Amino acid sequence: MTKIDVLFGLQWVDEVKGKIVDVLTPRYDVVARFQGGPNAGHTLEFNGTKHVLHIIPSGIFHQEKINLIGNGVLIEPRIFRQEIEALAEKGVDAVKNLYISKKAHLILPSHRMMDATNEQAKGNSKIGSTLKGIGPAYTDKIARTGIRVGDIMAPDFIERYGQLKRQHLTMARAMGFDVDAFRIDGMELGEYEKVWLESLATLKRFRFVNSEYFINQCLREDKKVLAEGAQAMMLDIDFGTYPFVTSSNTITAGVCTGLGVAPSAIGKVMGITKAYCTRVGAGPFPTELFDETGKRLCELGHEYGATTGRPRRCGWIDLTALRYACMVNGVTELYVTKPDVMNDFDTVNMCTAYDIDGRQTDEIPFEYNTARITPLLTPFEGWKQSLQGITRYGDLPEKLRLYLAAIEQQTGVDIAAVSISPDRKDVVFKQ
Repeated sequence: MTKIDVLFGLQWVDEVKGKIVDVLTPRYDVVARFQGGPNAGHTLEFNGTKHVLHIIPSGIFHQEKINLIGNGVLIEPRIFRQEIEALAEKGVDAVKNLYISKKAHLILPSHRMMDATNEQAKGNSKIGSTLKGIGPAYTDKIARTGIRVGDIMAPDFIERYGQLKRQHLTMARAMGFDVDAFRIDGMELGEYEKVWLESLATLKRFRFVNSEYFINQCLREDKKVLAEGAQAMMLDIDFGTYPFVTSSNTITAGVCTGLGVAPSAIGKVMGITKAYCTRVGAGPFPTELFDETGKRLCELGHEYGATTGRPRRCGWIDLTALRYACMVNGVTELYVTKPDVMNDFDTVNMCTAYDIDGRQTDEIPFEYNTARITPLLTPFEGWKQSLQGITRYGDLPEKLRLYLAAIEQQTGVDIAAVSISPDRKDVVFKQ
């Protein structure tokens, strides 16, 4: 029985996970998403075209490979339909190789309304939600009132849908939310609901499976399986910068609950990190840069959210957070992305520890959100040259290799490859 390999982000999302999954997919038979939903934005670029996926696994462009949406994923039917239609325009028939867990939960239009309701209620304490309904849908899942993919085939589906919708409307009005003024993508709630219900027909075209049996059978047949995570380690509901986190377990352990595999079935744990750091929305970010360097990272790195379009906060790489992420997840190899963004920098910095009220620490404190953290920075001389055309790790600039070696030394994890441009062909493997 083969092991299931895992790949996910180690920072605050946007580490270029989609590209790395796409590059690694030829080595696997199955690519399976294990958590998250349309709040994810996995960007792939090849043949001069950019592709953004939100719910569908990033192996979908390899039509000979099986892709699975696991039970831990949330599906918003209208957004799912839009993704399927966008793929069809590019000549990709996802029906051929995409399977969906019957136990995956649905995001209702009223979940998106509740997302907006909750953000309004927080006032100045907003967490920066993508307003895709993620939190409310996971809330209903835990409260045991959610609706799952398999339920859409039940004879009483519409009745159960209406009951949950009415519950949401009652809650929103009680919280002072103007339901009548609420719009989703410019549509009134009732209008959006009509489109949402029509989108269920697209969902029904796909093969619904008991994914825990499906994935374990794949492993017994010695099929190679890659588990793809969404969001990232530092947004994990338990170990991230709570409450500025997502609503699911984004870590290695989430594979077990999000796909239905045993801990003993986990193989390689591949973590992705940018050569610097970014974050979207509110929450602590010790190495954030508020100067021209931060703006330069944003512009050169095209740091705008694939899902929200919001500019990302930018800063130096944080090795304190990265070591923490590697520890919690048991990371066995690293993938470093976007060092090319800093090709022209005279100096690049690396945070190796924190100073908190005069005390140095290399741990993430419980009071991460409120502590006065000063990042302790180690400067590195910039490599000052283009990385275009490089195909061998040993041909990377020496100063960049010194920077990468410091990441390995600080984390205790070897780097497997470096991505040096947005294109799928520009991944330089160490071996």
